[in-house]
Amino acid sequence: MKNKKLALIAFGGNALLRAGQIGTIEEQKANVYETCENLLDLIKSDYNIVIAHGNGPQVGNILLQVNAGKKLYNIPEMPLDICGAYSQGFIGYLIEQQFKNVLAKNGFDKNIITIVSQVLVDEKDKAFQNPTKPIGPYYSEEEMKILKSKNPNDNFAKDPKGKGWRKVVASPKPIDINNKEIVEALARQGNIVISVGGGGIPIILTKNKNLQGVEAVIDKDLASSMLAVYINADEFYILTDVPKVCLNFNSPDEKSLDTITVNEAKQYLEQAQFTEGSMAPKIRAAINFIENGGKTCIITEASQLNNPLAGTRIVR
Repeated sequence: MKNKKLALIAFGGNALLRAGQIGTIEEQKANVYETCENLLDLIKSDYNIVIAHGNGPQVGNILLQVNAGKKLYNIPEMPLDICGAYSQGFIGYLIEQQFKNVLAKNGFDKNIITIVSQVLVDEKDKAFQNPTKPIGPYYSEEEMKILKSKNPNDNFAKDPKGKGWRKVVASPKPIDINNKEIVEALARQGNIVISVGGGGIPIILTKNKNLQGVEAVIDKDLASSMLAVYINADEFYILTDVPKVCLNFNSPDEKSLDTITVNEAKQYLEQAQFTEGSMAPKIRAAINFIENGGKTCIITEASQLNNPLAGTRIVR
């Protein structure tokens, strides 16, 4: 089993929910099925596979439901770490189920398991002093002030497009991933493992050495990259909604990239070629993987996985 290649595939948002969709479970099932079909070439090539995924829209919907339950029925709100665990469970279930259906249709029989993943962060991370990650519903200024009066420690930011105010939380850097050894062991035994969903559930280690969830969101690309390093993955795939990384994106001078080195990737980041909240975190995740022992990171669209020339490859 050890001589098989191990790949970590990070599902992008469109693997679960696409532009123009409202987010029904049937829509998400169909999207997951299609994405898993695109992984068949890796299965046929006898790769061992670990899957990571985003959860932004799903957690957003969970927070809306929680907010409505609080308003209508005074149901106690769930903290963000619990909402993250909730999303990991149901998204993992969808991926397990639909991937199993894809495999059965194509004559494969593999175990698929979801690990609800906790990711350790440092409570002294500077991100906690400057929360910037918007989550949950939009509020009017009046609603925001009422919420702030009830929870003075909560932070809110005004949407630049004028949609209202949203709660903002910290986005600290991951420093360790619980059960990473189990993830690698299961994957190398030939099982498909789903882990670090949504970047993982952020936890801290208290003064009493207890684990405790915190109100934060971890960058899913960076957490996926860290897991890929921990499990000694040979290849790291970041699935997104474009076939290749581009310079001068959406301009007349747009140029797609086939293969770039880590040094070139760093230069492009310094030139602000990639936008934050979009391609920049993916490029940083790729750099982290390669600089910490990984061989190749491929950024592409899921539908391009069966094309050996598709995607942008970041190499040492």
